[in-house]
Amino acid sequence: MIDAQFLPFVVAITLLSMTPGVDTLLVIRNTARGGVRDGVITSVAICCGLFVHAAVSALGISLILVQSAWAFGLLKLAGAAYLVWLGVQNLLGMRRGNPLPVAAVDTPRRNVPVMLSIREGFLSNVLNPKTVIFYMAFLPQFIAPSDPALLKSLWLAGVHFVIANLWQIAIVLLVGRAGTWLAKRWVSRVLDGVTGTVLMALGIKLALQQRP
Repeated sequence: MIDAQFLPFVVAITLLSMTPGVDTLLVIRNTARGGVRDGVITSVAICCGLFVHAAVSALGISLILVQSAWAFGLLKLAGAAYLVWLGVQNLLGMRRGNPLPVAAVDTPRRNVPVMLSIREGFLSNVLNPKTVIFYMAFLPQFIAPSDPALLKSLWLAGVHFVIANLWQIAIVLLVGRAGTWLAKRWVSRVLDGVTGTVLMALGIKLALQQRP
């Protein structure tokens, strides 16, 4: 399961996990609402949704492989272009420099039911159409035609699960202690700038390597 594409996958998925998005905002909101427990449970529930997307993506990849290797190569080329597009969006976000919304971290905590945190986190991820599109475009870059699509997709989702949880739980722990720092405009600009540059470079590199 660990091949030449594994390290680029880890780098890309780490940067993507660090990019502020719907998942990050939900974790911050729930941490401000119910404290560390609420934030951690929300993070784990969000990341459980990744396995659903991986399975759906693997099914789509398998169907395309049955049709033709040429179609699979075309899918990978489209995915590489999508990575470049995501990179451009991050660089545009860097110019805007919108800070993370952590102004409410000092509000009183309340006792939140565990199932509420699980439901909010899991459904937020599973029902996010952007995540569906992302996984369909992203995972094929790191799956060879000879790989078992479902097994490889779930393995990559497992790696993503660990990395995303490490980052989001770090945010949970920081929200109560470094909310002012996280809210600084330059923090989001640095995250967007680094992520955008690496995604564009990775997308271009993968596109040049495609062999339909």
